[in-house]
Amino acid sequence: MKFFIDTANLDQIKEAQALGVLDGVTTNPSLMAKEGITGKDNILKHYVNICKLVEGDVSAEVIATDYEGMIREGEELAELNEQIVVKIPMTKEGIMACKYFSDKGIKTNVTLVFSAGQALLAAKAGATYVSPFIGRLDDISTDGLNLIDEIRMIYDNYAFETQILAASVRNTMHIVNCAKIGADVMTGPLSSILGLLKHPLTDLGLEQFLADYAKGNK
Repeated sequence: MKFFIDTANLDQIKEAQALGVLDGVTTNPSLMAKEGITGKDNILKHYVNICKLVEGDVSAEVIATDYEGMIREGEELAELNEQIVVKIPMTKEGIMACKYFSDKGIKTNVTLVFSAGQALLAAKAGATYVSPFIGRLDDISTDGLNLIDEIRMIYDNYAFETQILAASVRNTMHIVNCAKIGADVMTGPLSSILGLLKHPLTDLGLEQFLADYAKGNK
């Protein structure tokens, strides 16, 4: 499973990259605003800076909700760097734009997916990635992981090449369970990725090894 980090914070991206396990980045206007990055030119420049830090795909989201606007913004984003994946919403206009970009060889990430039917449409339109938001489903007492399972079955049935990008990942168990059921990619905060490192028995074992070493080298 690929590991993407969901942030616009360059320091966090650098830290994840230094681990040696980072495959890409996802971000959005909200995450940009959180870092104080506003204005079109600044946002575009920041996407370029992110691409310089990682070797994999970088999802950059359009702001427009109409078809023509998505095409215009998406083409501008795609021209920034070959790593850019145009992130578009799961709407009628978004699916139309996805098909347009797919035909042009531009990578896409269809976001805000909450049903297997939506994921099926995205795959039919040639999406590179589809982003089911599992955490947000959990928030309304719906099993987000079950959606990943349903999409995996449908995509395997018909050999769709669209990659399942588990989004809105909130914790380490989301990552582990997504890996179990076959998500191609997960995107989440740095804290969730680092959380995979932690286990009390690892800490205790290391403490004991060091104590034994110290005793033997007095």
